[in-house]
Amino acid sequence: MDFLSSSELTIPATQMAMLLMLTTVALLFGRIKLALMITYLFTLYWGYVLNRTYMFKTASESVGHFTWIYFGFGLLVVFFALAGFLRPGRR
Repeated sequence: MDFLSSSELTIPATQMAMLLMLTTVALLFGRIKLALMITYLFTLYWGYVLNRTYMFKTASESVGHFTWIYFGFGLLVVFFALAGFLRPGRR
């Protein structure tokens, strides 16, 4: 738990601006689920892809199988959400 309270993750300002722009456009068009999915994907990307070297370098003993399982479930949620978006019928 000390890793979470003492870690610093960097997020580029351009990506923050892109997240703000994409979610604003999605919300203006009334696509709330899409805005949530965009935010979720950005969070997964920032946490596991962009800062992977820092996370694995500083906390190699605390990053184990649970982290990869958590990331896998995150990708599974994305897959099911995209499948739900493409399903015809209710909005």
